[in-house]
Amino acid sequence: MSVVEQYARAHIVTDEEDPGAVPVLLRYDPDSDPRTVLVDLPGAHEWAFSRALLERGLRAPAESGAVRVWPCGRVQAVVEFHSDNGVEVVQFDSKALLSFLRRTYTAEPVHS
Repeated sequence: MSVVEQYARAHIVTDEEDPGAVPVLLRYDPDSDPRTVLVDLPGAHEWAFSRALLERGLRAPAESGAVRVWPCGRVQAVVEFHSDNGVEVVQFDSKALLSFLRRTYTAEPVHS
């Protein structure tokens, strides 16, 4: 089992009424790219960015290119995705992201 997949409940922050928590798929495939994590948002929006950025952003504000991550209070973290279509702001429980990161560090690539 080299691929790590984990669903996390997250809030998509918008100017409209809060739709409540939605399932977001967190994915890591060390065979594809051992430095990258994927976040698959509802509506077929998938973002790939550095695993190190996610880790840094849980402790202090961090950004790289179109992705920004920062802690929000003691138990939450925000991931912000910028594109030509606008900005998507997603709020997670930090515990879910930390659990996912721990699992990525124990995943081993499959060697053929």
